[in-house]
Amino acid sequence: MFSSFSALSVCGRGAARLAAVTLASGLAVSGALVTAGPAAADTAPAHTQGGATATIGGLRTYGAAVVHSAEGDLEISAGLFEMSVEGGGMLQTYCVDIHNPTQKDAKYHETPWSGTSLGANKDAGRIRWILQNSYPQVNDLASLAKKAGVRGGLSEQDAAAGTQVAIWRYSDGVDVDAVDPEAEKLADYLEKSARDVAEPEASLTLDPPALSGHPGGLLGPVTVHTNADSVTVTPPADAATSGVRIVGKNGKDITTAQDGSQLFFEVPADTTDGSAELTVQASTTVPVGRAFASETRSQTQILAGSSESTVTATASATWAETGAIPALSAAENCAEGGVDITAVNQGDEAFTFELMGAEHTIAAGETRTVTIPLQEDQAYDFTITGPGGYEKRFTGVLDCRTQADAASEAGASTQILTQPSPATVGSTSADVNLAATGSSDTTPAIAGVAIGLVVIGGAALVVVRKKKS
Repeated sequence: MFSSFSALSVCGRGAARLAAVTLASGLAVSGALVTAGPAAADTAPAHTQGGATATIGGLRTYGAAVVHSAEGDLEISAGLFEMSVEGGGMLQTYCVDIHNPTQKDAKYHETPWSGTSLGANKDAGRIRWILQNSYPQVNDLASLAKKAGVRGGLSEQDAAAGTQVAIWRYSDGVDVDAVDPEAEKLADYLEKSARDVAEPEASLTLDPPALSGHPGGLLGPVTVHTNADSVTVTPPADAATSGVRIVGKNGKDITTAQDGSQLFFEVPADTTDGSAELTVQASTTVPVGRAFASETRSQTQILAGSSESTVTATASATWAETGAIPALSAAENCAEGGVDITAVNQGDEAFTFELMGAEHTIAAGETRTVTIPLQEDQAYDFTITGPGGYEKRFTGVLDCRTQADAASEAGASTQILTQPSPATVGSTSADVNLAATGSSDTTPAIAGVAIGLVVIGGAALVVVRKKKS
């Protein structure tokens, strides 16, 4: 059950972060990747790997906190945010990115810890313990107050503020106290009691998210991972005309599945070279401790509570009669400071592409992951193209570190504001996409920055990893 909610507020924000640049991809790709005909780019945020997608509504149940820094003390709001889930459902979250502002109506995706600052945070498991052992998971406030040694009792606002303060001490490494004595006592109790807990599993994912092969058989398997009792399986939109079916290993049509179920694309032998996508959907509660990352520069959140919510995941298949047949997917990798682009080639010829000045070849039957190094807070927009009009586009913003981490490395102090900067209030910021907008007076300057980043990145910084097909 959800607690009652009150007026809107926001977390604080730190000193100016690095300017983000949309990197119009110079990814020249060659190989026999073909589709049924020219098509628009298939676009997805790299951190989207299935689960819940939600829009943030604002800070609803909160109290006050004071952040101590070299510049002095600053009072900010601390508490629970509310998000509305696409397809139905509500989420409650706490902030794990105190220095970054929350953008109005920003869209968020359920994200692995590895795609956020939590991935490199040795105390991330303690944050999950706090979530499991405090408000709103523990809604018996009298019992919670007794455990924390709070004699005066806890209001919902005290409980939310104290929980957020304890989380910030581990997520952002800031010196912060709750203003209310009862909330502060709860924060101290949670901080001292916290123990390491493993990252929760995703509410719904498909593995792998992309595969390839030859027509005339089964392409797969794609394995379902979910905490839902069952999921609904939706076949490709053009299944009736293309003849492509979603089946089990026995070749029978599948319309529902469970955790661990294996799905296959059955592609008739006479099907024209092309691609298709299946979708699975379920209604479930998202596990406490799942991270939520924004498509823009809105602060990262961590789940504290979930109603029954709609979760979705997709997987794609590409097929061709002959030649290279790659399948592409991407995921943000904060440990490496970039975006992993994974190419699977189940064709009978090698697939070769050029990325950031380095040429990579994926042999027939091989899987290779290339890490594209990016600057923190850098917006990216990579499009990989191939013959036949194929385009695979990955967009997002790399948000892997807290401002406190950056300031610590630079030996500088941080500044926190109580409201987002004017540039972030209202609608989310619009980055320039050179591939889509064409030329303008600013194009040479933007292109120069993009080229500079590519040169700085260089082939030496591209991390390449191989794994078994």
